[in-house]
Amino acid sequence: MYQLDVPFYFYGLGLLPLLWVAYFIVVGWKRRAQNRFAQYGLMEKLSPHRSKFKPALKLLMLSLGIVLLIIGLVNPKIGTQLETVKREGVDIVFAVDVSKSMLAEDVAPNRLEKAKRLVSAIINHLASDRVGIIAYAAQAIPQLPITTDYGAAKMFLQALNTDMLSSQGTALDAALDLSGTYFDDEDQTNRVVFLISDGEDHSEEGASAAQRASDMGIKIFTFGVGSDEGGPIPIKRKGVVESYKKDMQGETVITKRNVIILQEIAAAAEGEYTDGNDTQAVVDFVTETLKNMDKKEFEAKKFVSYKDQFQTFLLAGFLLILLELFLFETKTKWVQRLNLFNEK
Repeated sequence: MYQLDVPFYFYGLGLLPLLWVAYFIVVGWKRRAQNRFAQYGLMEKLSPHRSKFKPALKLLMLSLGIVLLIIGLVNPKIGTQLETVKREGVDIVFAVDVSKSMLAEDVAPNRLEKAKRLVSAIINHLASDRVGIIAYAAQAIPQLPITTDYGAAKMFLQALNTDMLSSQGTALDAALDLSGTYFDDEDQTNRVVFLISDGEDHSEEGASAAQRASDMGIKIFTFGVGSDEGGPIPIKRKGVVESYKKDMQGETVITKRNVIILQEIAAAAEGEYTDGNDTQAVVDFVTETLKNMDKKEFEAKKFVSYKDQFQTFLLAGFLLILLELFLFETKTKWVQRLNLFNEK
């Protein structure tokens, strides 16, 4: 098994046709110049030690040296052994609120972007834990199943927006009930849900859902984004605010962070509430919390251990080019005596 580290350098092979064309142009120019100076037989007498074969040999050595250098820059890696990797960690589900209230800009740039940056910062500090993502508003939908692919997690995270669910509102119970289906190992004792929201709950069943999750052995930690004073929900067109969301009476809606609901949910599932506006405080809290949790081995896979092979190719390439520089175009005496190339 093998893999190529930087295949971009293969484009350098395009230099070889240019080198060969230049070589044949120079050879043709030399031949025409010699023919103008003297006839072929006379040239043979004037330079009896000139080799007909070595110019082509020098070109071949130079070309092969360049090829080897390019392969060295590409850095082919060859698998030489198998090793077993065991992972120990916690299964984490991020439940992210994507309701319209998350567009409020009482925290910069808005609540949803703040929540996404918060989740991304947490993922950056994870080691071998598995993560999953749920988006919810009036209903909850799975975005990413439990995985160790943090790159995929960040990609799905960035795709979250308030238009992905047609029905609006905030149903915390739907998010918590769906998160319970993410954990596929009945023996897994370290199940965690990180709920990121402004705390609005139109279903008013969040605490009940948290209790159901707790009965399944799931701990819920809540992070509140937004301010207690609240702010209006902007309606934008092409990034420009046109107006603000209004209620049935035509009054501008002011959405506020509801800390109490988030605290109740966390308490019902043996978790804690943390202010989500302070990213560093959240990351420190999560790091410390996960460190104190019992880790369980949940994955053991065999990976090929690849070893760099660029050293051999670079060394061989430099040696060939160095030999080409010291290889003269005159006949070699001992080779001439062997007459391997029928040179007289």
